[in-house]
Amino acid sequence: MRARGLVVERSRGEEARRALREARTLREDLAIVRRATDLVLPLVDGAEPPSSLGRLEEHDFPVQERPSRTEFRDLLDWPADRKRLLPRSFDIVGDIVLIRLPPELEGARGEIGEALLRFVPGARLVGLDRGVEGVERRRRVERIAGGGPWTTRHRENGLAFDVDVERAYFSPRLAGEHARLARLSRPGERAYDLCCGVGPFSVMLAHAGRVAAVTAIDANPAAIRLLRGTLARYPFGPRVQPVEASVEEFAASAPPVERVIMNLPREGIKYGPQVAPLVAPGGSLHYYEVVRRDEVRERGNVVERALSAVGPFAVRELRVVHPYSPSSDLIAVTAVRAGV
Repeated sequence: MRARGLVVERSRGEEARRALREARTLREDLAIVRRATDLVLPLVDGAEPPSSLGRLEEHDFPVQERPSRTEFRDLLDWPADRKRLLPRSFDIVGDIVLIRLPPELEGARGEIGEALLRFVPGARLVGLDRGVEGVERRRRVERIAGGGPWTTRHRENGLAFDVDVERAYFSPRLAGEHARLARLSRPGERAYDLCCGVGPFSVMLAHAGRVAAVTAIDANPAAIRLLRGTLARYPFGPRVQPVEASVEEFAASAPPVERVIMNLPREGIKYGPQVAPLVAPGGSLHYYEVVRRDEVRERGNVVERALSAVGPFAVRELRVVHPYSPSSDLIAVTAVRAGV
């Protein structure tokens, strides 16, 4: 059937599908067309999706033989009690899907992977996420469906990041935080992005165009190499200086700056005495940490004490970014160093 469609890159397929479904502008009676490098999503008559999602095109769409699935679990012919064990969320990094499974479903990982591969538009590879570990924060992943390398190009906030899911840290769940800190940046200020991973905070700050310079630091050489690849594609790339170093190595001689970001959710608090001197008087530290849900309210006091070696800090904001597990949350803390 001939209809208007939205053409998007395959790596942005799920993002676009969700946006159109939420706006009720995705035609459910027609099937998405999958091409070599992009997808065409059928639109209801009169729909005007944001131009940032893709371009409009007239296209011939196959008619859906059955109503489209709203959850990947609908593709599994399982009893209801077994389906309830399936996680409701999964991560999409470029054209790679990552999911965590309870032990009871480990034996069905191949079947689950194939369902996700069919469900997520543009998906090429599905991996079982076994968590991030080590000083270089490498993710242990196991291929359960699809093919190709663990490298991909992830798009968010109008930018594209080079990512290697297996060798360098990146979380697609922080897209809102990357954009929020870019909006908070002020003209002429300097920033440090500690434990930067593939550098989304640094790239967003530079893209916003207000900071004078950003130094992106990570001990993982693969992360720094990927960041350099991303920066090479953009005219604002020279505004970011990637540095391969640990927090301790960098903090030993770095001068203080107006804005410091530290996204080390599991053990960042122990670096408080090293990080505090990097924040200039009147400057801000943006700190991310995974904490138990019943400890969130008091965590601001803990952060202030950890930073107190060089003088008083005041927590100006503490917010939950997203749930991390059934009993813990990822929080964002903004602490401001007292001026002189």
